[in-house]
Amino acid sequence: QEQLVESGGGLVQAGDSLRLSCAGSGRTFRSYAMGWFRQAPGKLRECVAAMSWYGGSTRYAYSVQGRFTISRDIAKNTVYLQMSNLKPEDTAVYYCAARQRGSITGIVYLNEDDYDYWGQGTQVTVSA
Repeated sequence: QEQLVESGGGLVQAGDSLRLSCAGSGRTFRSYAMGWFRQAPGKLRECVAAMSWYGGSTRYAYSVQGRFTISRDIAKNTVYLQMSNLKPEDTAVYYCAARQRGSITGIVYLNEDDYDYWGQGTQVTVSA
């Protein structure tokens, strides 16, 4: 059973940057496709960034393209979401997710149902 722990959220001002971390407790993230999702109050959870198995491919939501970057550090078994030029509309609880079941090389998974493990979430609040 994989356990994911997010950290790095907080209260920032518009234009600031934050880096979220997602540390895994078990099998190396090298074997997993990974995703970062967010859920704002009253809205559905959405995928903002995702990475294929082995990290060769990434995809981003249109709203965060050019501002967010997903990456992984295999040695630390950690996945990151670097967020820059934050906007008030980025305010949400951010979750990382890992896909343990078989993944196709190069395929990036964007739906909640594609993932097997979830972290507890970390709050990001961006003030105007």
